Amino acid sequence: MKQRVIALGFFDGVHVGHGALLRRTAEEAARRGCVPAVFTFDRPPKEVVTGVPCPLINSPEDRKELVRRIYGIRDVIMAPFDREMMTTSWEDFVTRLLVGKWNAVHLVAGHDHRFGHKNLGTPELLAAKCAELGLGCDIVPKVEIGGVTVSSTYIRRLVELGQIDRANRFLGHPHTLTGVVGHGRGLGSSRLFPTANVAIPPRVLVPSHGVYVTRVYLPDGHSCAAVTNVGTRPTVDNSGGVTVEACLLDFEGDLYGQTLRVEFYAHLRDEIRFDSLDALRAQIAADAESTRRYFLENPI
Repeated sequence: MKQRVIALGFFDGVHVGHGALLRRTAEEAARRGCVPAVFTFDRPPKEVVTGVPCPLINSPEDRKELVRRIYGIRDVIMAPFDREMMTTSWEDFVTRLLVGKWNAVHLVAGHDHRFGHKNLGTPELLAAKCAELGLGCDIVPKVEIGGVTVSSTYIRRLVELGQIDRANRFLGHPHTLTGVVGHGRGLGSSRLFPTANVAIPPRVLVPSHGVYVTRVYLPDGHSCAAVTNVGTRPTVDNSGGVTVEACLLDFEGDLYGQTLRVEFYAHLRDEIRFDSLDALRAQIAADAESTRRYFLENPI
C-alpha cells in the first residue's frame, strides 16, 4: 500500500494559510518518496454539529481541483462527515483512519486545528501522538498578511462584500467558481453578447451583486477573458433569482451543458437597471474594454 504524507483541514478557499500546509506536505512527500495527500470532509463539521448552514467559498470539487492544480497534491481524501465520523475520538481518528486505513507516515496540521469527537484533538496532542507512533509531524504556524491572520472566515466576508482584489490577496489565487452552463432567457446570445449562465453549486456563496473582470476556463483548458454579472439581471429579468452570467469576449461556440471554471479578478461596478437593452449593450461594451485593459496591464 502506498504511504502518504497527509495534510489535515477543511481547506475552504484553499488560501495562503492552507498553502503553507500544502507546500510542506508536498516537500515532505517528495523527500520521503511518498504520495502528498489531503484529508478533508465533504461538508463543514460545524454545520453538521450545530445545524446552522455555513456558506462555502468553494464547492468540494473546486477544493479538490485547487489543491491539486496549485500545490501538487495527488490524493484528496474527502470523507463524509456523518454521525460515525462525528463521534470518532481523536485517537481513533489518527490511529485507525489516518494510519490504519490511509497509511499515513507524516501528518501536517495548522496551529489551530481541532479534530475528533467534541473537537478534543489539538495540535499538541497530535504532535505527541505522532511521536508515540513514530510518525513525522509538522504543526504550521499562522500566516498573516498586513497584520491580519489569513482565515476562511475573513475571506468569506471579503467575497460576500465583493472585495475580490483583497480576497484574492489572501487566497493567493483568483476566487474560483465552477459550474455547468444552463439555459438563460436567450437575451444574452440573441440580442447582446455571447453569454454563459453558470449554475451556482449548492451552499456556495457568490460575490456581492455586481459586474466583475473574470477569466473563464473551458473544459479543453483554453480560457477567455469575460465580463461576469453576479445578481438578478434587473434590466432583462424580473424573477429576482441570483445568476452568474459570464459574457465571454472574442468567443464563438455553444457552451450549453459544459462545465466552466470562472476566476474572479476585480470588481468593475455595481449591478444597476438600465432603461433599455441598447443602454445595457453600450455599458457591457465599455465593461468589455475595461476587462481587456485589465488583462493587458495584469497579464496572467
